[in-house]
Amino acid sequence: MSDIYGFSARDIEGNERSFAEWRGKTLLVVNVASKCGFTPQYAGLEKLWREWRERGLVVLGFPCDQFGHQEPGDEAEIRNFCSTSYDVSFPMFAKVEVNGANAHPLYKWLKSEGKGILGSEAIKWNFTKFLVDAQGQVVKRYAPTDTPEKIGKELERLPGT
Repeated sequence: MSDIYGFSARDIEGNERSFAEWRGKTLLVVNVASKCGFTPQYAGLEKLWREWRERGLVVLGFPCDQFGHQEPGDEAEIRNFCSTSYDVSFPMFAKVEVNGANAHPLYKWLKSEGKGILGSEAIKWNFTKFLVDAQGQVVKRYAPTDTPEKIGKELERLPGT
């Protein structure tokens, strides 16, 4: 694929959603988990979503249980946790794998377009973030330690937001 708009994924409600729905928007794609040391970033991600969505930012959360079994629940449990603990209103998706043979095709593409440290493609942990511009291209990959607050400061410089 040449851009993110050719992909689709099942949302947390079980509906298939095409990324073409967000054509022309800036996307922040994040693999999330409910029992991770970085889980409090949900609050910052929700704040980013609420502050920036009118300017074209969409935060997309992808639960993943590949790192330390930190997302053990099913979609209903994840949805309930996100809602009651962090009042998450940004789009959430069904659990996916981000590494390995069963990695979701979206994540295979994201990793090839936005390599990590020393050219690594593998995602090292939960809350790795990919920033996709309004043309559907990966412009930056953020480590789990990069906070939503830091990303918010960088959004000011991104055309289209």
